[in-house]
Formats: sequence, C-alpha cells, structure tokens
Amino acid sequence: MSSSPATPPPAGTGLDPAIAARLKRTPDGLVPAIAQQYDTGEVLMLGWMDDEALHRTLTTGRCTYWSRSRQEYWVKGDTSGHVQHVKSVALDCDADTVLVKVDQVGAACHTGARTCFDEDVLLAQD
Repeated sequence: MSSSPATPPPAGTGLDPAIAARLKRTPDGLVPAIAQQYDTGEVLMLGWMDDEALHRTLTTGRCTYWSRSRQEYWVKGDTSGHVQHVKSVALDCDADTVLVKVDQVGAACHTGARTCFDEDVLLAQD
C-alpha cells in the first residue's frame, strides 16, 4: 500500500466525512477490506470497499463490497446465503486497509470453502 496522503473522498456518499478524510484509497477509489471471524481470528477473505460500501457496512451490519469485475456493489450472502454479520470495523494504522470482524454464516469463499486462504498454502511451518 502507498504511504501517500489520503485521497479526497468522492462526492455523494453517506460516509462520515471525518472517516472519509482519513482513508487512503487506490487510484480507483478503493480500500482493501479484510474479513476476519470475530471469535476465532480466522482470516476469511479480502474484498474491496469504496466510501459507499464502507458506509453501507457500517450502517447495515452486513458487509457490502465493491466488485471490481462486475463494477457493482454486493452484499455478502445475498446470493449464497453465506452472510457476514458485522461485529466491528477498524482502520489500520495507515488508514489504507479496513478490518471487518464478522460472524460468518457458511462459506466465505466463492469456491464454497470456509476461507479463501486454505486451498493454496505456499509455506506452512509447525
């Protein structure tokens, strides 16, 4: 992630201006959002949020992401039933990544796996 100053927030979102002013976005206006199981610490997936997706996540209690491939918002679980109930939302120290602690219902990965990070382990040490 870049250590550049926060990029200006886009106009017309419902996100609190104080939060929007802190975010450091990619050139396309997005921040990575890590979903983590709130009670076990299991890292479930990475999605992308713009200001509106973050606003919806903060106000609805359900994770909303921006699909870079489809160019549309998606609420996790609306199609699959594998809902993410938001327990907490935090920014990292650089305000360029969002950590959403959730209670995951069912699989988090689009492949049907519990997490997106258990199928292709590059290094594992005991």
